Amino acid sequence: MSISRASLQKIPLSYASCSIGCGPKDTLPRRLEAISAAGFTAIELSFPDILDHGLQITGQPISPIDYPKIIPIAEDIRKLCDSHGLSIMMLQPFSNLEGWVKGSMDREQAFARASGWMEIMNVVGTDLLQVGATDTPEPKISCERETIIADLRLLSELLAKRNYRLAYENWCWSTHAPSWKAVWEIVKAVDRPNCGLCLDTFQTAGSEWGDPTTKSGLIEDVPQAELRKRFDASMDELATTVPAEKIYLLQISDAYKVSPPLEDKTIDGLRPRGRWSHDYRPMPYDGGYLPIEDVARAVLKTGFRGWFSMEIFDSGPKGDGKKYEMVSFAKQAMDSMQRFLASCATD
Repeated sequence: MSISRASLQKIPLSYASCSIGCGPKDTLPRRLEAISAAGFTAIELSFPDILDHGLQITGQPISPIDYPKIIPIAEDIRKLCDSHGLSIMMLQPFSNLEGWVKGSMDREQAFARASGWMEIMNVVGTDLLQVGATDTPEPKISCERETIIADLRLLSELLAKRNYRLAYENWCWSTHAPSWKAVWEIVKAVDRPNCGLCLDTFQTAGSEWGDPTTKSGLIEDVPQAELRKRFDASMDELATTVPAEKIYLLQISDAYKVSPPLEDKTIDGLRPRGRWSHDYRPMPYDGGYLPIEDVARAVLKTGFRGWFSMEIFDSGPKGDGKKYEMVSFAKQAMDSMQRFLASCATD
């Protein structure tokens, strides 16, 4: 399928609220102002941003499960977004839902948390919940396919009662579903009309092309020519097998090649690709090296023309922090997004 420039001009553009700002003075109201001024029309609302905003306006930390206190804060954020002409496209990132032992306290708490987040979705006016493929290691969770499917099917059914949708995302360090194909196979098996995909240029290329623990920054267990062949085949498969209507959004970011490479071990509960994701993700054309345009073209070849959302975690090439002025940074992100879209056209 060709990708026309005209069709790309219709794509709505969002920005993840958690992926801008480099210090405590960059409060959520200031971030929303910068995002709006740059021309984005929506945000992905990050749950930690709700808690941080609550601390800012009340002077007191708020427990992540104290929903009677969280709800008024979420209402205030919706009003702030309205004042800047921003909709709230999605609430994120819900993690570690699936795979807990049935009847366990962990599973009960996961679904209780889902109920609380649905109340937040109601007050902020979004119908979309992002769920990341769990990164809790075995044996704490089961990677048994039927357990994973049953949990996501139950969540889909709970969301459907409110006409909400579930956007399931592959995190490239996930315990059981690090690739786009792994989450797509699960979504197909869940088989619910409100369960689809949150795809991500970094997560896809970061699981099938890049590796932050190698000097080359690439997966090195196969020759590079074979790696390219496999990656191209994977993108062709994505383009030809995933229905456009089962893709709910595409998140956009690149990655720095880490030098020296990250240690190949878990640190502070995060695997190497998890640490890579948290700190080494610039916007397109700002120092990254992953084949992110290839990922976006594959998604667009399905016919998808929904949300493109900038989600970057840029702590600089060394991961030790990056200082910038938010208004100019957000405008740079919009310029980057427009360049990225133009580069994806094939006409």
